[in-house]
Amino acid sequence: MGLIQNVLAVIVVLGLLVTFHEYGHYWVARRCGVRVLRFSVGFGKPIWSRVDRNGTEFAIAAIPLGGYVKMLDEREAPVPDDQLDQAFNRKSVWQRIAIVAAGPLANFLLAIVAYWALFVAGTTTVAPVVGDVAIDSPAERSGLRSGQEIVSVEGDAVRSWDDINLRLIARIGASDELSFQARGDASEEAREYRLPVENYLVRQDPPQPLATLGITPWQPPFPPRLGQVIDGEAAARAGLQAGDEILAVNGTPVGDWMDFVNIVRASPGETLALEVTRNGEQLSLTMVPGETELETGVSIGYVGAGVESVEWPEEYRREIRYGPVAALGQAVERTSDMTLLTLGAIRKMLVGLISPSNLSGPITIAQVAGDTARTGLESFVSFLAYLSISLAVLNLLPIPVLDGGHLLYYFVEVVRGRPVSERTQAMGLRIGLALIATLMLMALYFDLMRLW
Repeated sequence: MGLIQNVLAVIVVLGLLVTFHEYGHYWVARRCGVRVLRFSVGFGKPIWSRVDRNGTEFAIAAIPLGGYVKMLDEREAPVPDDQLDQAFNRKSVWQRIAIVAAGPLANFLLAIVAYWALFVAGTTTVAPVVGDVAIDSPAERSGLRSGQEIVSVEGDAVRSWDDINLRLIARIGASDELSFQARGDASEEAREYRLPVENYLVRQDPPQPLATLGITPWQPPFPPRLGQVIDGEAAARAGLQAGDEILAVNGTPVGDWMDFVNIVRASPGETLALEVTRNGEQLSLTMVPGETELETGVSIGYVGAGVESVEWPEEYRREIRYGPVAALGQAVERTSDMTLLTLGAIRKMLVGLISPSNLSGPITIAQVAGDTARTGLESFVSFLAYLSISLAVLNLLPIPVLDGGHLLYYFVEVVRGRPVSERTQAMGLRIGLALIATLMLMALYFDLMRLW
């Protein structure tokens, strides 16, 4: 069921993103008088199509990993004399620029609309209150202490751990100080703390912005009670069920959920004697944790069980909601922040500050899409917005084959006063295809490594 949901989620996500992207090209092309021959979502043989009154074929193809808008163009096929004025290549350079740029701009617009809807509907998050501060960590050396709420990072106001992580990820490679402002409670004036860092998060895989600073977010105590048990895994084979509470392991009392997690992680392949309560009855069970490997290469125990959720205290909840006008400003700002973050990540990957293994391909996208769909509409829409921004940024890179490569040629044409030669464009096409193929293979390789 999880696999089916992942597949459906990624089809929905990619379908929406591709449709918006290609519709941007289509809409502007039509406004510029270009005849559109085909609007296809997906590649390969169409599984559904229809032709509208303008002669444009709208199709859904079998391979849902992209799409395209095919326009009348003399460079691809002969064009009748009476249709030459509708050919893409006959349009002015500025019209061609507008048509090509419209796809990525449509993706940016989709992200803004998605964030706007979230801000108007309102989102509930938890306050960024510090839990534990690791001994001799940058956080401890700065004076930051447990129980304080972080209110700004690098001068920008923050209201959630997501806000904080976004601002910290943007500082990858820093070798100076990170500025935090925090306070003990709402009546206390915020105080600045400067956390010293050296090559912050450089080549961490995956990056751990908070743990690297020695900060653990506060969370309410979780009793060692199971909320879910995955069929076929060690917990299910041992006879554990959702609702069971772990009292002791190998005779040692279990205080909270993290006690149980730490025991399991340290015991791959070992036999554990469990004392459990179920509906008021005490049971004795035996469980042997399986083994899984983290991305760091460390092997840990794994049993396929999750904790039962607990209610967060009201004073630790934060609702983020804006009116329609204010929400638009916030949506534009969030889209801008995510765009700059994505561009910064690409730059830092090129110079070696971020590991290439952070590249994500179709498998990881499917997993994340499925997970966010299961988590709820809010998470799914946020993921959709971020992926739309990523698609827009990727397409604007100055690589032949991508929209950004075409825009590069057209801007060169503006400067030179004449188009880039067909030979140069053909050579760029081969180079661009090689680069894109390499990136796709790398992303797929890292996807498969994550699975193993």
